[in-house]
Amino acid sequence: MLIALCYASLCLANQTRHIRSASKKLSEELQRQILPDGGHISRNPGALIELLIDLLPLRQTFAARNIAPPPALLNAIDRMMPMLRFFRHGDGNFALFNGMSATSSDLLATLLAYDDTHGAPMANMPHTGFQRLDAGQTTVIIDTGPPPPAGVSHDAHAGCLSFELSSGTSRIVTNCGMPTTGRDNWRPFARSTAAHSTLIYHETSSCQFVEMSAMKRLLHGAPITSGPVEVESYREIVQNGTLLTASHDGYLSKFGAIHRRVLMIANDGARIDGEDTLSPPQGGRFKGADADFALRFHLHPAVKASRLSDARGVMLVLPNRDVWTFEALDDKVDLEDSVFLAGNDGPRRTAQIVIRQNARQAPSIRWSFVRSTASPAVTNARRNARREPELPL
Repeated sequence: MLIALCYASLCLANQTRHIRSASKKLSEELQRQILPDGGHISRNPGALIELLIDLLPLRQTFAARNIAPPPALLNAIDRMMPMLRFFRHGDGNFALFNGMSATSSDLLATLLAYDDTHGAPMANMPHTGFQRLDAGQTTVIIDTGPPPPAGVSHDAHAGCLSFELSSGTSRIVTNCGMPTTGRDNWRPFARSTAAHSTLIYHETSSCQFVEMSAMKRLLHGAPITSGPVEVESYREIVQNGTLLTASHDGYLSKFGAIHRRVLMIANDGARIDGEDTLSPPQGGRFKGADADFALRFHLHPAVKASRLSDARGVMLVLPNRDVWTFEALDDKVDLEDSVFLAGNDGPRRTAQIVIRQNARQAPSIRWSFVRSTASPAVTNARRNARREPELPL
């Protein structure tokens, strides 16, 4: 509404006083909504696209009237533009976090044409709460932030520590995302932790949502009432690549558990090693009789997945015929049905890699994604010949 008010005051004659008033109000709102690293307060990547569609022409309208745009408007645009590249995979699509749906490639290309920096994406967005690991042609984007404030959480998801993985122009691991149509039917599932590539404890989402009537939920969505409070992340350069360590306490109050995820990407991008751990806080213990959890990796529909014969891994064939192998040597690996909601042509069936365990018996799961052109037989021979390298913990 404030953007429309600025447009109206700029387009009408003798509106100098209203231009100043509208510009001041818009500046205050931009300072509230756009975080210092350029992300939106809702933590939804799609909000950046929606705002820039309006703010870039508004900047031009000020120039056309020979009026200096408000500094807050220019600063907000300058901060937001790098975030477009931060969330973008090699195929041009945005990562699917917190309500993000299908990306309009033409629209995004148009917006990026206004980006004067043209540099490599930043690695860490601490205020918005995301990390990006780039190596070779491989990209990993990780959610390392708490849920947004309740007032802007109506589209936020319970996807803390979830990640997406892409290689070149092929997306491999994704979150399910949100469909462009039929949102209300899919919304409860799409916002749940189970719809994200992360760990879910006792089939319970790491965030809780307000219980609302169907009509109110349709009109306004359901804000988050509780979720992770302490979300920590730390990245460092190690001998073989980049190591990211992150944790969240979304399961602490109800289950007495803290989720810790460690990711390491090799320098050439050909390997990602990970470990997910559930543990009580120091001096504490798990609450309740049940300590079951599941580790999920949702696959992009374009990936062809085949479980290896020993049930410890999955072979992944990408559209360009590159082969990646997922392995978890100490755990049984299942391949189950999933759904990709953010397709341009609507929801699509896909698969997910699932590992189930009990936190009291096996609190930690180690896994890896490895790029290889070797046949499954060669991969099995190599796996039997040696153990996976230890993460530098």
